[in-house]
Amino acid sequence: MLSKNTVKFIKSLHQKKYRSESGKFFVEGEKSVLEVLQSDFLVDQLVVTESFEDRNFGMIKSFGGEVIRATQKQLEDLGQFQSNDSALAVVQMKSNVRFSPESDPLILALDDVRDPGNLGTIIRVADWYGITKLVFSPQTAEFYNPKVIQATMGSFTRVQFFYEDLAQVFEQWKLPVYGAFLGGENIHTLQKPNRGILLMGNESKGISPLLETRVTQKVTIPGFGQAESLNVAIATAILCDNFNRLMSS
Repeated sequence: MLSKNTVKFIKSLHQKKYRSESGKFFVEGEKSVLEVLQSDFLVDQLVVTESFEDRNFGMIKSFGGEVIRATQKQLEDLGQFQSNDSALAVVQMKSNVRFSPESDPLILALDDVRDPGNLGTIIRVADWYGITKLVFSPQTAEFYNPKVIQATMGSFTRVQFFYEDLAQVFEQWKLPVYGAFLGGENIHTLQKPNRGILLMGNESKGISPLLETRVTQKVTIPGFGQAESLNVAIATAILCDNFNRLMSS
């Protein structure tokens, strides 16, 4: 049974302040909850409907945390989904670690990407293309924002993320940095890269002047119509597809 204190605590996790203080966030919806249960994230609590529990009895039985039964309406009041007839999980944030590129062929870096929906979609795109490391500027949207988690559709469980000073990262690791610019080299004619960092900029301002000086190669997506620009998440997907093609050829 849901207690008033549990309801109050979970609702507090809608706000970044309380997520930071508690070191916890929430995940909602059947797919994402099942993904996080099978990941290396530590889950503290599960709030589940009877039907979700019946469908996933074995997994819930092996879960070591607290399981609380709730109605669909209670779940919807707790989270942000307009419709949630399955589950919500309270999850521990991971400890901050320093970025290291190791042997990853392509790393994704985001400079001041502010929209949570864009960040969540970019994380999902990275997962699709097998990019496991993402480096964010401190101004980039918060990874644990419920809208980010929702937009990843579970992909947040399969990537590593780091909030770092990107200029210092580029200086320290000396990898080629490919920056997305409207006036860059056509991505279709780019020479095959061995490895590197793909840098995407802010939704309206693009890559900052400071980081522009650290870019090794400016790249662009050729356009054939009249649109002024592409959404940053869409542009990231197109560039990741092309880098994947080049690196695997």
